[in-house]
Order: sequence, then structure tokens, then C-alpha cells
Amino acid sequence: MSESFQLADTTFTSRLIIGTGKYRSYDEMKAAHIASGAEMVTVAVNRVPLDGSSESFLDHLDPKMKILPNTAGCYDAEHAIRTARLAREALETDWIKLEVIGDPITLLPDNEQTLAAAKILVNEGFIVLPYFTDDLIMAKKLLDAGCPAVMPLAAPIGSGMGVQNPSNLRIMREQLPDAIIIVDAGVGVPSDAAIAMELGADAILMNTAIAEARDAAQMATAMNYAVKAGRLAYLSGRMPKRLYASASSPIEGAIK
Repeated sequence: MSESFQLADTTFTSRLIIGTGKYRSYDEMKAAHIASGAEMVTVAVNRVPLDGSSESFLDHLDPKMKILPNTAGCYDAEHAIRTARLAREALETDWIKLEVIGDPITLLPDNEQTLAAAKILVNEGFIVLPYFTDDLIMAKKLLDAGCPAVMPLAAPIGSGMGVQNPSNLRIMREQLPDAIIIVDAGVGVPSDAAIAMELGADAILMNTAIAEARDAAQMATAMNYAVKAGRLAYLSGRMPKRLYASASSPIEGAIK
């Protein structure tokens, strides 16, 4: 089985995308990134030192990793668009993970503002990966706007609650068979990542689950395995759930 998947103009062999925040040290971040096997890392534009005059986390990223700037901290479309344009200038990339938050307590996304920003950024040539609630209709609108992938949440950012609405992800997968679906936010443990992949996600983006683990590198390794296992399970096809028992051994020819 090929582990690769195509996203815009880039082929990835890892289906795990990770972040850069909350690590206790740069060495810990680097070790976790290596252990994860990830090939793309997201960075908050508001953390990027624009003048390059001081050491930053950017100095400690593997140069082979693709950088995906994000608009974390933006609460309306206008702010997110400005941030994306800033990221394009500072990091020399057209890729942007679009986050437009609607509420400071839950950090849930504002889908309406996200869609408005996505339309403008796509028209400006950005490769827009939008973070939104796990809503099929919004996913269709974002894809129609020209986003090459959609990033529904599993649970609120940093909550570690796992996939709260598995039916929503399953429906999204079934109704959008050709779309790239990347589950973003809410994964807490490897079993959460495996469940999301078993439901048909193409990839998982996570940060806190790894960065806040007691051993971040070890957790990154576990997440790497979980994403692969979940993908294999999805492709293999799970057995049907049954209300009653079904004997594992055939009864034909059994001694009576």
C-alpha cells in the first residue's frame, strides 16, 4: 500500500501533520518532529519574527519539512486575509491554513468568516486549507470555493477529547469521496487519531497531544503508528457490527 497522498502540487508520504507550539524546548520539538515522521509542519504567523533579528522556532525546523503558515488568533475574515498575505511575504509560500475563530472561550471556528476569507485568498492564488466545524454543507462550500482540502475539527482546539461526532466525519467521507479531508484539532491520544483515520480521513493535523505529552518524542512515534494503522484499517474495511454473537469457528463438521 502506498502511504503517499497528493495535496495541491505536493505529494506527501506521511499522513501526519504537526505543529510547533507549546513545546518545552526547541530540542524537544525537534525530537518530536523527527519521531513523528511528518513532512509538513504548521506555524502560527503571529509567532514568526518578521525581521529575523532573533532566534526563533523557525531556526530549529528541519529544512526538509514543508511549512504551512496558519492564521491562528484571527477573529474575522479581514484579519485572516491580512495575516495570510503577511505569511506569503515573510515565509515565501502560497500555502495557508486558514483559521478564523468565532469565540475566545471555545476557540470554535466562525464558518461564515472562514468561507468569506477562503474565497478571497483562493482568488489571490493561495492554497487554502480551511479549519472549520465538521459540517458537510460547509465542506462542500469550501471545496466549491477552490480549497484543495478541508480540515474539519474532531473536537475543540487543545481539548484532547477525540472525535466527538464520528457520524459527521463518516458522512463527509461518503458524500465527498474525492475530497482531501484532514482532521484538525481535538486529537488527544493515538486511538483518537486511529479512529479518525478509520473513518476515512486522509490525514491528521495535531499539536497539543504531542507537545504536552510527558515524553513528546515517544508520543509522536505513537501517533505516527496510529495514523498508519487507522489508514490501513480504513482501506481494509471493517467487519460489520452485529447485535448477536457470531461463532469464530465454522460449525460444519464439528464433533457432536
